[in-house]
Amino acid sequence: MMYANKTAFITGASRGIGKAIALKLASHGANIIIAAKSVEENPKLGGTIFSAAKEIEAAGGKALAIQCDIRNEEQIQDAIAKGVEAFGGIDILINNASAISLTTTEDTESKRFDLMHSINVRGTYLVSKHCIPHLKKGKNPHIITLSPPLNMDPKWFGNHLAYTLSKYNMSMIAIGLAEELKQYKIASNALWPRTTIATAAVMNLLGGQMLINMSRTPEILADAVFYILNQSSEKCTGNCFLDEQVLATEGITDLSAYSVVPGAQLFTDLFL
Repeated sequence: MMYANKTAFITGASRGIGKAIALKLASHGANIIIAAKSVEENPKLGGTIFSAAKEIEAAGGKALAIQCDIRNEEQIQDAIAKGVEAFGGIDILINNASAISLTTTEDTESKRFDLMHSINVRGTYLVSKHCIPHLKKGKNPHIITLSPPLNMDPKWFGNHLAYTLSKYNMSMIAIGLAEELKQYKIASNALWPRTTIATAAVMNLLGGQMLINMSRTPEILADAVFYILNQSSEKCTGNCFLDEQVLATEGITDLSAYSVVPGAQLFTDLFL
């Protein structure tokens, strides 16, 4: 139970990648603060903060389910305060919550632009900001942001400019925090999957079951997060990691177990 007495604050942890990360850390004894919006289940999305909490506790961790919309700074501050009160501090921050719309500029409504920037950029920034005082007191403190390497190939801007702007901003936050916080030995890294990941967003917004079948499970990112967190926060910082790269460093090169459909051709994710 190597993460016993360590606490992770995870945004969007009620389902998908966030929940997979939570379960991985919980299996090693971590306390998980579930900061997400869902308190009633949406059949298209599945999962709530309460169902995630039950799974986390069944996996061996302790869970605190807090309804939190990271567009709201007061809710962020309240969630952090409740988490610290319950568990004594925060050692790990996972900036996972994100909104997506792969639309051209003409087809991106202002409310959708605002949604992506309010969650992806402003939310990531403010959650990080308010966790920093607690991370300064944490044990081997890490911030991991689920965002891509900064790839300036124009094709990643031309097809979905608004979304690209928001995700690249998340990566710039990760890199900026690494530089700003290195004096406190707080690590900050970005992490992105080499392939698409089987989540509700892929099913409902991107490619349906066909793309799900060409994807990997969220557990590959959960395992990559685990290995990053095991590194020294003083030395492992300022990187834009890919999941495959992290696992290869650990000697794990056979990734077939992560495929939704064994042996299927995999679909490379955006920005790569």
